[in-house]
Amino acid sequence: MSGDTPEPLSTEQPENSNDLEKKMKSDLLAKCHEPKDSLFSSTSNYTNYRGLLNLCIILLILSNSRVALENILKYGILVDPFQWITFLADPTVLPSIQIIFGLNVFILIAYWIEKFLLSTSFIGEVSGCILICGNLLALLVLPPFVVFNGDCHPVGSSFALGQVAIVWLKLISYHMVCYWCRCDIRKKRIESRGKLKRSRSTQIEQTDQSNKTQTNGTLQAKNGEIVIPKVSYPDNLTYYDIYYFMFTPTLCYELNFPRSARIRKRFLLRRGFEMFLLFQLILGLCQQWMVPTIHNSFKPLMEMNCIKMFERLLKLAVPNLLIWLLFFYWYFHSCLNFIGELLRFADREFYRDWWNSESVYYFWQNWNIPVHKWCLRHLYKPLLARGLTRCQASTAVFFVSAFFHEYLVSIPLKMFRVWTFCGMLSQLPFATFVSRYLNNYPQWANVAVWVSLIIGQPLCILMYYHDYYVMHNDLSPTTNSSNS
Repeated sequence: MSGDTPEPLSTEQPENSNDLEKKMKSDLLAKCHEPKDSLFSSTSNYTNYRGLLNLCIILLILSNSRVALENILKYGILVDPFQWITFLADPTVLPSIQIIFGLNVFILIAYWIEKFLLSTSFIGEVSGCILICGNLLALLVLPPFVVFNGDCHPVGSSFALGQVAIVWLKLISYHMVCYWCRCDIRKKRIESRGKLKRSRSTQIEQTDQSNKTQTNGTLQAKNGEIVIPKVSYPDNLTYYDIYYFMFTPTLCYELNFPRSARIRKRFLLRRGFEMFLLFQLILGLCQQWMVPTIHNSFKPLMEMNCIKMFERLLKLAVPNLLIWLLFFYWYFHSCLNFIGELLRFADREFYRDWWNSESVYYFWQNWNIPVHKWCLRHLYKPLLARGLTRCQASTAVFFVSAFFHEYLVSIPLKMFRVWTFCGMLSQLPFATFVSRYLNNYPQWANVAVWVSLIIGQPLCILMYYHDYYVMHNDLSPTTNSSNS
């Protein structure tokens, strides 16, 4: 019947009214409060803020979309891809191309010096060191001489000098590794009483030979990994070896680089597509966003209006940071992985988690791994071996880094203002401040590192732009304010 109660599913007897009443009273009298912290308290150990992160991303997209729309409404479409095509046909780019091709001269001289050093009766280590230093010094000095005495485009000369700096660092590593190999050979000569056995090391260890098969002069393991026959000094002194090193995405030379088994075509195509797409995006953002903002900042700089200068700085910081992040991904992930895949270079650790940096030192050690490895191997550790302290060696590393940053900015602009040099050296007291006062607050330390990146770069850009514009237009603050 419809008025009847349904039978219970289980065979247990239903609780009577007294039991239900007692249970309700016990539930009402149970404790409803426990010692707990609020979720935003640091002692709550709560870390899942994904929803707030999504909100920040949405707000960031909306705010930047508004700024982008305002920029288009104010200036119109400024992106002109054909401008970069005509840039390559500009006659002022020719000296930069000549500098890049002229690097082969210094590379070949470095190779011939190492070949001559094999015969100690021809030239000794001291004479070889003088020749090496002369070649490296000429490599740093002659390209700037070409830039200053010719009509060179700043962008083209900056790219060319970047290649000069890369080749210079690579040649340093090449000479030092060859020197270490010669020292090791001499040490073995002394230990073996002058009996040096030179043989071409073309055999691989015979351990676990059953798991490998011979294929086209290389040993291929069953897991697909290609084992290249090892090369020992001086069999590495070949044209192929030095030019392979010049094209590999590393600054540290080795006689036997790790090699991948094959070229992954899909991976190569993805990285190539990223290179093309991101490069166009970076150029478009520079034309549409950066250039108008920099031009509009000249008047506040000339008038020394601090409030307007700070407003221009903040307005420039957003596109600068966005373009810098895109450039980081384009160069360190897309370009270097593309080159590494093409050359089957297996070491792809070009960066680490620098975005989690809680100190300035951690950032510089992890955002550019090839440079960090070079500084650690060829500068920092040798200085420690010479008796310098860690602080002195770190300061020397920052000085070398500051020199090359200024080298790549001042020479293409044909002016010396050392803003970049001072900005790099200012990282030392800033690093001391962060480590001393924010060491126990990792979140705030990470915020401090990000603020230094966001503000420092556009500040240097504005200062260089101001000095460059004044120098090339022969303006003074008085005449410019009257013309404005």
